[in-house]
Amino acid sequence: MGREHWKKIWVGSAGNMVEWFDWFVYASFATYFAGAFFPEGNDTAKLMNTAGIFAVGFFMRPVGGWLLGRVGDRKGRKTALTLTVSLMSASAVLIAIAPTYGVAGYGGAVVLLIARLLQGLSVGGEYAASATYLTEASAPEHRGFASSFQYVSMTAGQIVGLGLQIILQRTMSDDALHSWGWRIPFIIGALGAAIVFYLRRNMLETDVYEESGDDTPAGDKGTIKALWAHKREAFLVIALTMGGTVAYYTYTTYLTKYLSNSAGLPKQTATLVSFCALIVFACLQPLAGKLSDRIGRRPLLITFAVGSTFLTVPIMTMLKHAGSFWSALGLALLALVVITGYTSINACVKAELFPTGIRALGVALPYAIANALFGGTAEYVALWFKDAGLESGFYWYVAGCAAVSLVVYLSMRETRDIDLKRVAATAPARSEEVPTPARVK
Repeated sequence: MGREHWKKIWVGSAGNMVEWFDWFVYASFATYFAGAFFPEGNDTAKLMNTAGIFAVGFFMRPVGGWLLGRVGDRKGRKTALTLTVSLMSASAVLIAIAPTYGVAGYGGAVVLLIARLLQGLSVGGEYAASATYLTEASAPEHRGFASSFQYVSMTAGQIVGLGLQIILQRTMSDDALHSWGWRIPFIIGALGAAIVFYLRRNMLETDVYEESGDDTPAGDKGTIKALWAHKREAFLVIALTMGGTVAYYTYTTYLTKYLSNSAGLPKQTATLVSFCALIVFACLQPLAGKLSDRIGRRPLLITFAVGSTFLTVPIMTMLKHAGSFWSALGLALLALVVITGYTSINACVKAELFPTGIRALGVALPYAIANALFGGTAEYVALWFKDAGLESGFYWYVAGCAAVSLVVYLSMRETRDIDLKRVAATAPARSEEVPTPARVK
């Protein structure tokens, strides 16, 4: 890969890292600020309230996917990426200054809700814009490798957030963290977003977007009308995302709380387990992405789905009884290795399904819908099962979602060799009429 390709990947990834740092610190610091915005009561109920607001942010993602996907297809990937990071910066500032329940009653929770809605709007567009940008910015034979940096940067954002949490846990008292220390990561996130805004204003547009050979009419680019012509691909994105997003949020966002609340590990130990596991997970992404460039996308997706379907229940059960750092870390790593089959390549798989004129919206809206229904609610569903005394029911829920996606992976076509500049702009009416896609020469 040339220097220009690496520069595009770096700029796209750096912005993605900050976006997801802001998105995930809400979840990782929720145990500290849950009591700040709601009255005294059951600790699980407080976490359910904050998890509910976390889930609400996901329901804004389809709106963000539609609006910012439209911008990405009509105005370019660069414009969409710049806009997403601006919205994320604003939301981080709002959370950092939100008043507590003792100061403004439920007014603070309202500010928190507004901030999460803005974050949902931003991330709804960020995923598709960065997935499309990273896929288009790479050479055809390196698309899996290049697009894997989306989850490298997403995970890096969470690693930085967890690393900051570990530092604050070791340098501040528990009372100080609950009182005001939880605001620090949101201040840092706002500053990071401002820096990325500058970087993205000077980034290069992709050659695929500028030299597209698809025949999508200019007036139809980024529209629901054009997307409906590819409804089969859109529904495919929803189905193939279902199992992956539930598993991903279970073993990343929810893992720290699960180890703390269900396994009984100290918060500091639970945080350290997640931190170490995610570092290994981030390193695995490019390796798996490169492997997909050699053997195809479907083998990795199928491996993930089979592993997640049959291993989720035993892994989650053993995690609940993990009594030490090392046993919890080993189980978490096993789960994340399985999930790598999905995370490392899902960005390029989705981008490879659509022509240039509808690619950003085609990835954004169906993916955001799937996340709103499954990924964003995973933590809330887990806590609901726990509160009802049926925690193991959540394990079967995760496994079931993976099983649904497995059926999709087994029936979908391979996308590795599709030429992004020549994908047909009009999808066939019936699946049996799908033509052989244009191949990379």
